[in-house]
Amino acid sequence: MSVILSGSQLRTLLFGQVASKSTGTLAATTVALFTVAGGEVMLTALWGKVTTSITVANSYYLQFNPTTGDTAQLSTAQDIGTTDTLAGDLLTFGEGTATVPPRMMSPATAAGGYGHALMNVPLSIGQIEHVSAGTDGVITWYAAWVPLTDGATLVAA
Repeated sequence: MSVILSGSQLRTLLFGQVASKSTGTLAATTVALFTVAGGEVMLTALWGKVTTSITVANSYYLQFNPTTGDTAQLSTAQDIGTTDTLAGDLLTFGEGTATVPPRMMSPATAAGGYGHALMNVPLSIGQIEHVSAGTDGVITWYAAWVPLTDGATLVAA
């Protein structure tokens, strides 16, 4: 007897649970996107989808702000607005190093296309935040995750 998994079951098996959060219209500020509570989680995939075009200069990056410990950048700052990032574009990440976080990428900023989802990042209790310098556009961020500690959660902030 064969068992066939549905698409949602397969995604959950491979990546864990998924939370999403819209930024609302970007503003020159730091805003919490996701909250990690109850222990550590493994961020198995993180990517964004632009839902309203970003058309003005905007130095933009993601960071993790733990309840205890140092805030760390999840991506380097990238201008995602001078060369328009259009509605429907995906925000992904390029390669990083041990000392430099991955570069955020969009079709407008990445010669040759997209990077990849930010994957396999362990996070303690705290918040994933976006830091924006621009004033237009909307992004919906998606975070796939699995608990590393029993009872740990990741939810939209």
